Amino acid sequence: MAKTLADIAKHTGARVLGDPNIQINGVASIHSAAARDLIFVEDEVLLSAALDSRAGAVIAGEFAGTSLASKPLLIHRQPRLAFARAAALLREQLDLTGGVHSKADVHPSARLGKLVRIDAHAVIEAGADIGTGSQVGAFTVIGEGVRVGNDCEIGPHVTVYPGTTLGDRVIVQAGTTLGSTGFGYVRDEATGKYEQFPQLGRLEIADDVEIGANCTIDRGALDATIIERGVKLDNLVHIGHNVRIGENVVIAAQSGVSGSSVIERDVIVGGQVGIADHVTIETGAILGAQAGVPSKKTIRGKGILFWGTPARPIKQYLRELAAMARLARSTTDKSE
Repeated sequence: MAKTLADIAKHTGARVLGDPNIQINGVASIHSAAARDLIFVEDEVLLSAALDSRAGAVIAGEFAGTSLASKPLLIHRQPRLAFARAAALLREQLDLTGGVHSKADVHPSARLGKLVRIDAHAVIEAGADIGTGSQVGAFTVIGEGVRVGNDCEIGPHVTVYPGTTLGDRVIVQAGTTLGSTGFGYVRDEATGKYEQFPQLGRLEIADDVEIGANCTIDRGALDATIIERGVKLDNLVHIGHNVRIGENVVIAAQSGVSGSSVIERDVIVGGQVGIADHVTIETGAILGAQAGVPSKKTIRGKGILFWGTPARPIKQYLRELAAMARLARSTTDKSE
């Protein structure tokens, strides 16, 4: 949907330099932009290239606030953030129809809010509640009694088990499973066989959570697995039972969090990180790619990067690597 620069400025919190009435249709890179596209620059070095591009307008930082630009500018202290907000605004489409596809299977006791869209071969089971403006993709199953909030986007081939609650504006990409049985077993010492510990709890997902493709999040064993507001999960992330993830946590692809661990707010978890059971990652810590955290360990240090297995602060990790390298050289020299 086309928007004026004034509309975009209001939505993003930017200020306009130039014609506020210019129409923008989309976003692009500096090199691929067309005449009605919006681009952004974070570095003053790239400002000239942006102004020489075909783009209709440029989002830039305060460094461009006093320039005599050849194009209209949107000035924002975080150009990348403003660009992301503008892109979301321009992607919005008015859907005043909603509707249930003729090949969808919706139980008579399910409740659908206004403007809900249910795609072909989706299954909405008894007592499910889908909030206003939400979308359910093809071949997705929404289990009995599941609650989905307003303006959610549930992709195709998603399975949401009973006992799951989703807040408003939750995005779930294709192939993800929510509320599945947790991995909890008790070993019979007499026979050596494993028997499943009860997995009867819930999964609670708060507002504005985004979950990538092919993720799995288990329900709690007896209580709840909880994903708090604003959490962002990449593709192929696994969250075990009874885990609690705090607000605005980001977890990159192929990471796993074992049962009963707690990740406090504003933590960043890199790709392929392994977090064992009963771990606590305190507020603001950063786990680098392929880090490993053993059972019952606490990671603390806001803004500190932890690396390696077992995870330790990056400065310590690098000192240890350097020491091992010196030892290896010394051993090699002696053998020669």
